[in-house]
Amino acid sequence: MKTIRAMFENKDIRNRILFTLLAFLVYRLGCAITVPDVNTAGLVGSLENNSLFAMMSLLGGGGLEQFSVFAIGVTPYITASIIIQLLSMDVIPALTDLSKQGATGRKKLDQYTRYLAVVFGFVQSISLTYSFNNMYSGLFYNGLTTARLLYVATIFTAGSMFLVWLGDQISMKGLGNGMSMIIMAGIVGRMPQQFSSAWTSLVGGDVANGEWIFAAYCLIYLLIVIFVVLINTAELRIRIQYTSSSVSLSKKATMNYLPLKINSASVIPVIFASSIMMAPIQVASFFANGASWYTTMQNWLGLRTWYSVTIYVVLIILFTFFYSKMQVNPEQIAENLGKSGAYIPSVRPGKQTETYIDKALSRITVLGALALAAIAVLPHLMPLLWPEMPTSMALGGTGMIIVVGVAIETVRQLQGLVTQKAYKKYYDFD
Repeated sequence: MKTIRAMFENKDIRNRILFTLLAFLVYRLGCAITVPDVNTAGLVGSLENNSLFAMMSLLGGGGLEQFSVFAIGVTPYITASIIIQLLSMDVIPALTDLSKQGATGRKKLDQYTRYLAVVFGFVQSISLTYSFNNMYSGLFYNGLTTARLLYVATIFTAGSMFLVWLGDQISMKGLGNGMSMIIMAGIVGRMPQQFSSAWTSLVGGDVANGEWIFAAYCLIYLLIVIFVVLINTAELRIRIQYTSSSVSLSKKATMNYLPLKINSASVIPVIFASSIMMAPIQVASFFANGASWYTTMQNWLGLRTWYSVTIYVVLIILFTFFYSKMQVNPEQIAENLGKSGAYIPSVRPGKQTETYIDKALSRITVLGALALAAIAVLPHLMPLLWPEMPTSMALGGTGMIIVVGVAIETVRQLQGLVTQKAYKKYYDFD
């Protein structure tokens, strides 16, 4: 309670909160602005039967259902940033050199990321518009021409890059983590609709004991939130000691430790796995024309069947291991421990320390990958177990991981700002 009061008593923190809320309002208004000449009457119900498009709509805050100017969200920028990070790992020497040049290099890499995001956004916009026009007749009132296709793609791309700029403003003038905050705002904005859909289907429908099923639905939702919080905050603490005389080795209470998060990859593997599965379907839609092979591809990659869900789980696990190794470099950690005069008890510095950290990271990543895959695949499994259930009612999934992760990080950010302002006020008073 003291922290909440301190937040609103401090003018700078209060302004940051208000700026973030204003940015959320702009985002939600944009999600309601539909592209001209588009008939979205049958689009909302159709998306519920397509798991991949439903997930894209979730990440876009429902903009895809309305075919709004923010329909593709910040997904192109996220995909571009992942690819630039991958290429910076000794794949393209020029990008690797930039990644080692500090703030200047990061600024240049971010510039390349934005250029690539524009390309990805335009290609994704064209493929999405073309695919939707083929799947849902009457999407455009006067039909889809080449000029209109390019026009809609330009609007989608401009809307996506505007969200990237808005995220930067939140990072600088708001509560930080702008891109993640925008995605979270879209997901949270859809939660009332999700519970309303569950209430209508279970209680308002002909389902027996619908009230009890709805209560169980809410309870399971709460348990999933608790599980996601545990996965996001769980970490393995490896004890370390210092050879420096400034650190008392006799006091176990002041013993230092090296934290390794169970889920150090966060939600990136889920987004990347879904992008990998979505890309072939979008490209194939240009050449399908009702071909049987296109239906087969949708069955294998569309998350509508058990084997497509299995492929999705395997991709998430593989990308979790890969991205965890990118985020946590055992060789660099061992080198930094040696430079700071620290070591792991019973482990020799150098190569043995690197091997020890690498094994520990691999073991906990198994738990993180399985937990991440279980949460992410839950919305796609439920329609297979209960075919009559709308996709909008699906529990858990990517959205819950993002919301919980961003919420935890925002709380930490606010606590840090309050502490920083308290120290500044104390020293200014002195």
